[in-house]
Amino acid sequence: MSDPLPEYDSFLLVSFGGPEGPDDVMPFLENVLRGKNVPRERMLEVSEHYKQFGGVSPINEQNRRLIKAIRAEFDAKGVDLPIYWANRNWTPYFAETLAQMRDDGRKRALAFFTSMFSCYSGCRQYRENIIRAREEVGEDAPIVEKVRMGFNHPLFIESMADSVRSAAAELSHDDDDVTLMFTAHSIPNSMSDNCDYEKQLREASRLVAEAAGFRNWTLVFQSRSGPPQQPWLEPDVCDQIAALDDAGKLKALILLPIGFVSDHMEVMFDLDEEAADLCKSRGIPMARAATAGTDPKFVAMIRELVQERLGQIDQRRAAGDLGPWHDVCPQDCCLYTPKRPATAAG
Repeated sequence: MSDPLPEYDSFLLVSFGGPEGPDDVMPFLENVLRGKNVPRERMLEVSEHYKQFGGVSPINEQNRRLIKAIRAEFDAKGVDLPIYWANRNWTPYFAETLAQMRDDGRKRALAFFTSMFSCYSGCRQYRENIIRAREEVGEDAPIVEKVRMGFNHPLFIESMADSVRSAAAELSHDDDDVTLMFTAHSIPNSMSDNCDYEKQLREASRLVAEAAGFRNWTLVFQSRSGPPQQPWLEPDVCDQIAALDDAGKLKALILLPIGFVSDHMEVMFDLDEEAADLCKSRGIPMARAATAGTDPKFVAMIRELVQERLGQIDQRRAAGDLGPWHDVCPQDCCLYTPKRPATAAG
């Protein structure tokens, strides 16, 4: 008979990571793209995006602010867990954080992944990263278990609806004349086919649109990085803006990057630069709604998800029709085997 699991004794914020200076950009992108079928030309193109912002991604500093907000929320609500932070692609890496947790005597952690929607890159890959890091650290490495996906948690929906309303206030248009466009990172169709990414995104978008009082909404994608011959989720945000405008169906626009919890480089470049420039060139009034960031409702959602697992609250809250997502991922959840394009050598 196996030994009982230790009590939860720590909280781990799991994120993507980002460069914090010009010298970090290429090593960071090499980490991100290692083993992936992404043309080097695309990597060099993305590196130029970072250089426009001094080689600094906002994500690490935003995670520091999020940790501070979570600490205050935990303290206010009696959640007595120390907080740690680990990234996939930049320091603090998983292995170094898990080694620190081991040295601090931590045995079992609850983790929140800074990706709100289920897919290989947003969930399963992080779990694989943690498994490899635990193997590297050794048998005394802490157990790490994730809280459930909060894409339809009422507090997340309320946070995003508040963001939409604030953006709408920037536009001198009736809400019925405004198109609300939700954006998320595109992923390969072959990845999407094996997860609930699109289903969760559409449900969350519907719930936010209803809560904010917008009938005219659509879901689009951004930031694809694969080879042209590999199908990815569409439509692209800029392609959709142009198509709706060409059809005379776009009087004013709100862009909400619902698929991102903070202003990643993709949000800043793809939306605040490319999409904004496109709208300006076409005379389309546009407002970009804020990501969740450290919004108090978003932070409270994280705390509630943790308290569920600690047994401090009984109700597993979820808006809409899909119900609360699973706490433990099924064995085949979000499986993905990249499909490589055929070559002349076969």
